[in-house]
Amino acid sequence: MKWFFKSFTRKVCACVILGANLYAQKACAEMEKNMNHYIQLKKSNCKNCYKCIRHCPVKSIRFSEHQAHIMKEQCILCGECFVACPQDAKQIRNDTALVKDMIASGKPVYVSIAPSFVANYDEADIDTMSKALKKLGFAEVEETAIGAVIVKKQYEGMILSGETKTIISSCCHTVNTLIQKYYTEAIPYLAKVISPMQAHGTILKEQHPDAYIVFIGPCISKKEEADQYPGIIDCVLTFEELSGWLKEENIIIEPSEVKTASETGRSRLFPIPGGIIRSMLRQKEEYDYIAIDGIDNCIRAIESVISGNISNCFIEMSACAGSCIGGPAMDKEKKMRISDYIRINHYAGEKDFIVKTPLDDLLVKRFACHISNGQIPGSITINEILAKMGKANPEQELNCGSCGYNTCREKAIAVYQGKADLTMCLPFLKEKAENFSDNIICNMPNGVIVLNEELEIQQINRAARQILNIPNHMYMIGEPIIRNVNPAFYCEVLTTKRNIRDRLTYLEDYQKYIEETIIYDKTYHIIISIMKDVTVEEKSKQNKEKVNKQTVQIADKVIEKQMRVVQEIASLLGETAAETKIALTKLKESMYHE
Repeated sequence: MKWFFKSFTRKVCACVILGANLYAQKACAEMEKNMNHYIQLKKSNCKNCYKCIRHCPVKSIRFSEHQAHIMKEQCILCGECFVACPQDAKQIRNDTALVKDMIASGKPVYVSIAPSFVANYDEADIDTMSKALKKLGFAEVEETAIGAVIVKKQYEGMILSGETKTIISSCCHTVNTLIQKYYTEAIPYLAKVISPMQAHGTILKEQHPDAYIVFIGPCISKKEEADQYPGIIDCVLTFEELSGWLKEENIIIEPSEVKTASETGRSRLFPIPGGIIRSMLRQKEEYDYIAIDGIDNCIRAIESVISGNISNCFIEMSACAGSCIGGPAMDKEKKMRISDYIRINHYAGEKDFIVKTPLDDLLVKRFACHISNGQIPGSITINEILAKMGKANPEQELNCGSCGYNTCREKAIAVYQGKADLTMCLPFLKEKAENFSDNIICNMPNGVIVLNEELEIQQINRAARQILNIPNHMYMIGEPIIRNVNPAFYCEVLTTKRNIRDRLTYLEDYQKYIEETIIYDKTYHIIISIMKDVTVEEKSKQNKEKVNKQTVQIADKVIEKQMRVVQEIASLLGETAAETKIALTKLKESMYHE
């Protein structure tokens, strides 16, 4: 029997440990899944402002427990939430430590730097950037614009072949992800060409097969692109990460000594609006060339392509307003679009870099469908959710956008999908709070009057109206309190800023006694009067005092009369005693003489 219990105990313990391990593994996996996102949340700074949701073009942010959570499977990594956040509650995953480990490994680390570096670092060129980055330990630095030459030639070949009537550039990973997740009908229009980052990475890998390749640029989504297509780019750093690293090492990028533009480097135009098109040879006149920047404009253009309104057209698309020089990971003080544009324009040359094109198979990029939209509820369910938000009819759907969603119905769908909750509707909460406070004040047994600093009535409840014999509160709002009561005490509180507590006052005009507390609110500059009608109690007290007084008076009279009687009796007894004494004395003397 003892052996049985020991065996049983060991099995139970093993099951518990196994279950705990499985739970721990699951928890760690979930934590890693959340923490491994490219845009991370600083929970302590999120302040319920919903600004990130308003700016998110695909509403891929779930709001719960008073925190905004980016939904990785729906995010397109445009970085709008990161840029828009007023509390700096979001941060880009920092991979600087990973690159430092690469350098420390002893293997050479090559840099492919985006051509937008000219806009991010004043007066820098590829030589001065190379000098600074080599001080950090990098083996060599080259421009991603070299890969851009290969990409734009592929675009030119697609246009000449005429295989696709409408072509959307595929340089921007955010645009590609937007189409793959939300506009899958437009996938056939995406140019099946790798990005300049991947093209340059492919060249560097061929030239230096044992080296690490690091891309540095202004884009968050390039981190995901590098992870989705492994073996080309080993790590991606943003300009913000690079600037922080340079500052940490006290390395300054020196101004360029070359004052004239290079003849080569036409593909350096890629990071500005229309830069891809300007670098291309337009050999087909019947083709239209359109440059679109900004995620909202891209969405409208994609919808037009799907609807068939656009044909025979090459569309250069960039998710960022201002194209790559407006990227979310540019240094925050670098937001002067015009000067950045001019700097890029002057740095680009008239001719292309001379580049050996890799095999065509290495330049092809396939785009899979990644539909991530949540389940859409029916109209009945939507109306039920709207009713819970106090929107029982279409007239109550304000569509104000304060919750971050464009319409109340979009918000209701988000509530159904678990991405939002009812408390995010600010007009609903405001109305609910006002009704709640109004109900409390209206049903309070004590009278409440709210005055402004001009002693004008702002709010008055039912009990106060009864005390002051006011039939309708609408007649009193905005009216001076002097029309109803003596304002002396209110003026005293307003002047001295000292509150009055439970002062007994007789309102002669209303023949009522009240206990009044008068409070001055410095924050909102209002005076609050709380009145308690104590007329019944006060009159009862006065009647009791009157009865007590009458009783005392009667008692006094009785006592006085009793005292007189006692005095009269005492007087009579005194006279009788004296006469008796005299008589006995005389009797004693007469008996003694005998």
